Amino acid sequence: MGDIVDMGSTGTTDSSRGRSRAERLVEGLTVAVASVLSFLLLAGPVAVFVTTAWQLATGTGITAFSRVAVPVILLVLLTLPLVLGLRVFRSGRRKGRDPMTAAVPATLSLLAGSVVPFGALVLVFVFARTS
Repeated sequence: MGDIVDMGSTGTTDSSRGRSRAERLVEGLTVAVASVLSFLLLAGPVAVFVTTAWQLATGTGITAFSRVAVPVILLVLLTLPLVLGLRVFRSGRRKGRDPMTAAVPATLSLLAGSVVPFGALVLVFVFARTS
């Protein structure tokens, strides 16, 4: 009768905190693979951002609005997945999860968010080719 499990405010029991080594390994591999894929997806837009910012800074015949607007839009597109991943990670930590358990949804959201700038880059290339 005295074996009452206190779930506290986190909603987890002590048995869930003692995850096996295989579970921790799978979580770690998920984080590593998703992080590498997301940064590979962001590598193309980053290269375009740097090249565009350099050309706008040194080019002639470009309006002042273009010199400011294009790098700002590209910078927002590149930082959006990182901010999204950070917010998901902090949300998981507030719920009382372990850092690795909170990192898995964060890296998956980082991967999903990295698809947006990559897709925008592909659309820019497709539009530039048809024009």
